[in-house]
Amino acid sequence: MPDHNELALIDWIRQRAASAPSLQLGIGDDCAVWQPSGSPLLFTTDVLMEDVDFRVVETTPQLIGRKAMAVNLSDIAAMAGRPIAALVGVALTKSRGFEFAKHLHEGMQLLSEEFGVAIIGGDTNTWDGPLVISVTLIGEATERGPVRRSGAKPGDWLFVTGPLGGSILGHHLTFTPRVREALELHRLVDLHAMIDLSDGLAADLHHLLDESGVGATLFEDSLPVSEAARRMTDGRSSLEHALSDGEDFELLFAVSPSDGEKLFATASGVTATRIGEIESQPGCRIQMRDGSLRDVPRGGWEHSF
Repeated sequence: MPDHNELALIDWIRQRAASAPSLQLGIGDDCAVWQPSGSPLLFTTDVLMEDVDFRVVETTPQLIGRKAMAVNLSDIAAMAGRPIAALVGVALTKSRGFEFAKHLHEGMQLLSEEFGVAIIGGDTNTWDGPLVISVTLIGEATERGPVRRSGAKPGDWLFVTGPLGGSILGHHLTFTPRVREALELHRLVDLHAMIDLSDGLAADLHHLLDESGVGATLFEDSLPVSEAARRMTDGRSSLEHALSDGEDFELLFAVSPSDGEKLFATASGVTATRIGEIESQPGCRIQMRDGSLRDVPRGGWEHSF
C-alpha cells in the first residue's frame, strides 16, 4: 500500500508541476529559483477558509482548489498583468484523507494550466481543524505597465465586464478570471484605473474612488444584473444584490469617453457595459430609473473581528 503522507503528496504534485521559461528550479528544494524577465513583477496572496469562502459539504475539492487559484488570477487581471507562477500553502483536514488532497490540487492545476501558471512550490500541513488554503501568485506587467486603482479622472466612463450579484448560487466557485479580457483592454485603450469586484460593486468602487480622489454616479438602467441575483429569495432586491453581494470577480474600470466610444465601436471580443461616470464631487450615487439620485454606501463584504 503506498504511503499517504505529506512527502507522498508533494512528490505526486511535483510529478505534475508545469515548468516555465524563467524557472530555474521548481518543487523539490528549500526554495524555487526564478530569474525575472526584466518586466515589473506583480505579487498577490489570498487565503481561503472553510465555512467563510466555501463549504466543503456543498461543493467538490476540485472546485475549492480552482477557486483558490482563480481569486489570485483575478487580482493579476485587475492590474492587467500576465500570471506566471504560484506558491500554494494548505492546511488539510486529516479526516478527509489523501484523495481529497489530490483532488484539491487537481482543481488548482487545471486552472493554472489554462492560464499558463507554473505551481513552483509552497507548503503542506495536516491538522484536525478546517481546511485553509493560501495561494501566492506572481505575475508580470506588460510593456504598458500595471493598471492601478488611482488614475480615474472626472469625466471618465465606468465599465464592468459582466453581470453582477447572486454569486453565492454557484458563480463564486466557477467564475473565469478576466485575465485575457484585461490584457485585451490594456492593448486597446488607456485604462485609467481598474479593480476586480471581489467584495461587491458598492465596496470596490469606493476603493477605486478613494485611491483616485474622485466620486461617481452609477446608472440603475445600465447595471448588468445577473439572473442569479434575480433568483435570490432573501427579501432584498436584485439591485441590492448587484451592488453588494461580492465575489462577482468581474473587472470595473475607468476610461476616457473617447476610449469608451472606441470600445463600443471595436469588435474586441470583450464584453464591457458602461455603468456610470466619474465625477469630481466626492462620494458615490446611483441615478434611479425615475431620475432621482440615491447615495450608494460602501456595503459589500468585509472580514470583521
